[in-house]
Amino acid sequence: MSVLAQLAVIFAICLAAEGLAALLPFAFPATVLAMVILLVLLAVRALKPRQLRESSGFLLDHMAMFFVPGCVSLIKYWDVMAANLLPILLITILTTPLVFCVTGHAVQLTIRLLQKRGGDAQ
Repeated sequence: MSVLAQLAVIFAICLAAEGLAALLPFAFPATVLAMVILLVLLAVRALKPRQLRESSGFLLDHMAMFFVPGCVSLIKYWDVMAANLLPILLITILTTPLVFCVTGHAVQLTIRLLQKRGGDAQ
């Protein structure tokens, strides 16, 4: 599959997630829905990892560029951030180890399931 076709698939999934998020009666991030849709498509083997390997590798290699707008917004609203600095730091310090642990366990579970299935963990 060409890189453009791979990107089209990724963007189509993102667009579907945006539509689904708009239809939900409660607020839910479209980016999370997109990841769930992608996970389901990979799990049911409608998509294979090799079909998206080239474009996803490129996006991962250049991920830092996607954080620039968020960092600019933080600088733009520094007065709001400074007023709430203590709660933000407290939440960050408490939740970061939790996210690390949950992510680590999820990766270990995924690797075990792939090995049990006879698949490749890479």
